[in-house]
Amino acid sequence: MNSLKNLTLLVGIAVFSLLTACGGDGKDGGFEPTTEPTVEPMRSFTFRLINTTHAQPLSPPALVIHEQGSVAWEVGSPASAGLEVLAESGGTGGFIAETTALASLAGSELILPGQSASYRLEVMDANNLSLTVAAMLVNTNDAFTGMSDWSLGEMVVGESMEVLAPIYDAGTEANSESTDSIPGPAAGGEGHNVTRDDVGFVARHSGVVTAADGLDNSALNQAHRFDNGALLINVTRTQ
Repeated sequence: MNSLKNLTLLVGIAVFSLLTACGGDGKDGGFEPTTEPTVEPMRSFTFRLINTTHAQPLSPPALVIHEQGSVAWEVGSPASAGLEVLAESGGTGGFIAETTALASLAGSELILPGQSASYRLEVMDANNLSLTVAAMLVNTNDAFTGMSDWSLGEMVVGESMEVLAPIYDAGTEANSESTDSIPGPAAGGEGHNVTRDDVGFVARHSGVVTAADGLDNSALNQAHRFDNGALLINVTRTQ
């Protein structure tokens, strides 16, 4: 009889110890509910940018995913300070800082004529996402190419979109095409200049004139001409 009592007592102690170790009080099962960490849904996009020009290197691009309705430039309106720097020197920091970015990146290398570069961005899941891309045509005074507020919200996983981006004139620097004012390899001149001496608004670029066309002081030749888009943008939703 004493042996049975002792066994019962030992079992009771063991159960109590187990409940206590699990944080319980022995009254309601002794287990506290556990909470799984919340995993926020994400969307991932890959971008392939192709330079379609003959002799116009493109500056390392700025890519920004943001909420739809945020416009980085408009034809007929003055260029922002960040866009001015990007269009005249290829600098992306100020341009990206001006946006309300949900995700962004700045390229690190030129995209040479006929070549491409690929990038990836991940952003919180939402249905009102848009993309803004911009890069300078570096053998120009202030030409740039890209897309502003291009909607990504309706894309499903595996879907791709493609567009040939137009070429714009930032309207911040006169298109003199002179050796001292073009920063690209055709001249190696000055980049950004704080003085605005052009029309003062963004417009579709009319193209360069070049020395071959009779502009004697131009650092450019017929190879630098353009009359179409400069940047083919392919975007694919991967998640």
